[in-house]
Amino acid sequence: MLSLLDLRARIDAGTLTPQGSVDLAREAIAARDGGVGAFACLDPAPAVAGEGPLAGIAVGIKDIIDTADLPTTMGSPIYAGWRPRADAPVVARLRRLGAVPLAKTTTTPFAFLDPTATRNPRHPGHSPGGSSAGSAAAVGAGMLPLALGTQTGGSVIRPAAFCGVVGVKPSFRLLPTVGVKCYSWALDTLGLFAARVGDAARALALMADRPALDLAADAAAPRIGVVVPDFCAAADAEALAALQRAARAAERAGATVRDLSLAPLFGEAFACHPVIQDYEARQSLAWEYAHHREALPPLLRAALDEAQAIETDAYDAARRTAHRARRSLKEVFGEGEVDVILTLSAPGTAPEGLASTGDSRFNRLWTLMGVPCVTVPVETAGHGLPLGVQVIARFGDDGRALAAARLIERAVG
Repeated sequence: MLSLLDLRARIDAGTLTPQGSVDLAREAIAARDGGVGAFACLDPAPAVAGEGPLAGIAVGIKDIIDTADLPTTMGSPIYAGWRPRADAPVVARLRRLGAVPLAKTTTTPFAFLDPTATRNPRHPGHSPGGSSAGSAAAVGAGMLPLALGTQTGGSVIRPAAFCGVVGVKPSFRLLPTVGVKCYSWALDTLGLFAARVGDAARALALMADRPALDLAADAAAPRIGVVVPDFCAAADAEALAALQRAARAAERAGATVRDLSLAPLFGEAFACHPVIQDYEARQSLAWEYAHHREALPPLLRAALDEAQAIETDAYDAARRTAHRARRSLKEVFGEGEVDVILTLSAPGTAPEGLASTGDSRFNRLWTLMGVPCVTVPVETAGHGLPLGVQVIARFGDDGRALAAARLIERAVG
């Protein structure tokens, strides 16, 4: 894979120019995307900045994020050829840092469950995940050093695990979602994909203007609580084995590791996620549903049909339950039990075929809690598909999540 830090080191050393770095990405796309299909469109002649901390870094932008010089089609024929007048703030920030938004990456339609034609770069017969399929696959195939995604359920963490890359879902609203097609305003979170934890940390620190996230110095060995939620259907044996391998590796690296159980309240909150998501999606996509219902893909159309029946009282009750769970999660971290949680990124490896984007059951609670999550690749299963684990910290403690993720990355390396 292309490493952001490696490319920037070569540029700083004078052995590679920013234009040359972007050309490497373009050459990789030309050579590899025919077998992956990660892109909705490419900029044929992008402006390449000569200076800036991300100069020379080609970035993929998920195709629900506005770009002024490339179409933003939401993965749907309803928006075919749509050209926003302005960049989303996160894209504008990348340009100010010197990065090159080189391509729009594929998304499932409106970032829901109906799959794209993008294939897993590690095994083309398997799903790359969703909804940020193109972004995860582009980084996993070594075509880009950085790509943006969004997560409403598990759309950064899960595809990162399936494609064998690092995925970061930051704390809720750490990155602005202005200019991003809304599905659920209480859940939608901008995230990113990179080759290694250090690459992701550098990018996030610059994008959020929070230098402390760059992990300039290693943090103290963390206290890790290993969680296997009992309110979710069981994971595959190989996913559970990967979780235990990561835990034991972290322990050998100096971390304190213990099993952690979640209170029943978190199971109640987990059940509230779809109520909040679908009630808000009904409003966010009201125009599309009213005027283009038949053009919506089948899974999304059916979900919006069902969402019409969700009552406001049920939505308000779900929000109250989520609020109580967030307060309770603060206590889990605040009482000194653990510094971070280590849990599953997905139920197993990427599903065979392209009919499903996989199951987000090990992601939805954490998205609802708004806490930072990082997928770390751990190993490759016998059939050549990656397995990852998920590191979670308290709200706003993104630096700790990244530091623990880097410790695990090194320990299992």
